[in-house]
Amino acid sequence: MTAFCVMKLLCQATRNENRYAKRFFGTLLTQTPQKRVFSPFWMVVPYPRKSTVFGLTQPFCTAEKSHTEPKRKAAFGSVGRRIPYRILHVINQDGESLGNMHRAEALKLMDQHDLKLVLLRENAEPPVYRLMTGQQIHEEKLKRAEKKKASPKPGMVQKELSFSSAIAKNDLETKTKQIAQWIEKKYHVKVTIRQAKDSNTDMFMLFDQILETVSEKATYLSKPKVTREGVSTCILRHMSDKELKAHQKMEKQKNGTVKKDENEDLKSNELHQ
Repeated sequence: MTAFCVMKLLCQATRNENRYAKRFFGTLLTQTPQKRVFSPFWMVVPYPRKSTVFGLTQPFCTAEKSHTEPKRKAAFGSVGRRIPYRILHVINQDGESLGNMHRAEALKLMDQHDLKLVLLRENAEPPVYRLMTGQQIHEEKLKRAEKKKASPKPGMVQKELSFSSAIAKNDLETKTKQIAQWIEKKYHVKVTIRQAKDSNTDMFMLFDQILETVSEKATYLSKPKVTREGVSTCILRHMSDKELKAHQKMEKQKNGTVKKDENEDLKSNELHQ
């Protein structure tokens, strides 16, 4: 009698489970497809010649497995108090190494001197952080932006020219013609000038003189700067269409002003005569 009651209960449970499963999966089929994750649940599986079998189904997901995205490089700047590493190598605001220390000690130094903690090298062991002022962070960001701007983009051709500040006039004209040809092809041109011994030539004026010869189509990508003692560089690039239109408009206005002044001078001369 007991066995009969148990079998009856199991059959009733099987019917209920089948009814609920049909209702559940029927609802899923009528809904719009979207990402769903179902938890494990027990399902009663009837078998005609054997006793009812209980099985634990595995969870499944209707969406494809997501791939791990590559970690993006963090922007340069203050990390605040969010430091995931326990031990750090710390450099002070003067660039001197303070050695390895616990992050709590680094945060204490930051608060004591009213500085900011900046991550320099994350892949080092331990990671390298530097204590910096707000002004130092701002200047470093400008340097990095200038360096990124000066570096050639993928697919961009960059040509280089190097000569002495004591270059002869004819040689300078030849170099300038070569620069104009490269600019015409929309190449970037890096110009390096070395200060010659016993030469009083202003290298920055020489850069401006070179730009003046190609000013109708070229401008500075990276303005002249001293890279090391006695050596200065700049990078020239072709103007964009917008810059060319603005330059042409400015030149027309400039020429119009010059002609107006010349006409006024002629009229004043005629009156005096």
